[in-house]
Amino acid sequence: MIAVYGAGGIGCYVGGRLAATGTPVTFVGRPRTADEVAAHGLRLTDYLGADLQVADVRFETTPAGAAGADLVLVTVKSAATSQAADELAEVLPPDAVVVSFQNGVRNAEVLRSRLPSQVVVAGMVPFNVLNRGGGVFHQGTEGKLDVQRDPALAPYAEAFERAGLPLTQHDDVLPVQWSKLLLNLNNPINALSNLPLRDELSQRAYRRCLAAAQAEALELLAAAGIRPAQLLAVPMQRFPAVLRLPDFLFRRLASKVLAVDPLARTSMWEDLEAGRPTEIDYLNGEVVRLAASLGRTAPVNAKLVSLIREAETSRRTWAGPDLLGSIM
Repeated sequence: MIAVYGAGGIGCYVGGRLAATGTPVTFVGRPRTADEVAAHGLRLTDYLGADLQVADVRFETTPAGAAGADLVLVTVKSAATSQAADELAEVLPPDAVVVSFQNGVRNAEVLRSRLPSQVVVAGMVPFNVLNRGGGVFHQGTEGKLDVQRDPALAPYAEAFERAGLPLTQHDDVLPVQWSKLLLNLNNPINALSNLPLRDELSQRAYRRCLAAAQAEALELLAAAGIRPAQLLAVPMQRFPAVLRLPDFLFRRLASKVLAVDPLARTSMWEDLEAGRPTEIDYLNGEVVRLAASLGRTAPVNAKLVSLIREAETSRRTWAGPDLLGSIM
């Protein structure tokens, strides 16, 4: 049995795709999501036109729902990782496999420290999922699931392949995680813009904000000896320069970046809309933390952290030029 622990947008989508193609899945999440799924079932759609329905969903709201699971996909928010690990330690068998499909770069370490008897694997979900309400979860951008290579995953590879979410295994997943984090530095910009991703990225001022955040992070990563993996056609080291291009050139040279579903938004935008705490400390805050470890500062990313902290209590929409002026 596979359990999804922290079944929100990513968890419901990934687990739902598995369940829709015949894999037994138990979802463990909040009562509000359980009520939504109980009323509507799960419907999984994507930017390519997929439309899958899961009517009979096993959704639990306590840690006991994961008891006896062979594979656990942890999709809780990063701030809840320690608590999730302690809860899982009470119910999982010692040979269970636990995969962290979370934002950030340190969640697998936290899980591993609290689950010494289980196999813990770092993973990464590269695509965006939007909760459209009514049990509908929509994948708005492309990407496959990335995981640290581990033989314990072999029994489950076929199920993920059948679900249309094949596992791409890496000898070292950290460079992949950092590349995803570099892309996720756009999350606060998108949330503050209050625009769909495609509309936000179509405007040069917003892209220049992202370019500044990425360039700052890339300089720190180079100093730390970390080389991000190449996830896009353009190497990550060159991506800030592409983002700074005028709109007409960007549309011509980076059309794939704009080829995202018009519905796609970031999870940080969803969190602000719902009045929930965001994961800013585990995205741009991770860059600030890396800078401190090197005896440096990261003023652009620190400012974005500050603006999101303000937005968590007082929502404000920023025009691109205003946001750029604020962080530069």
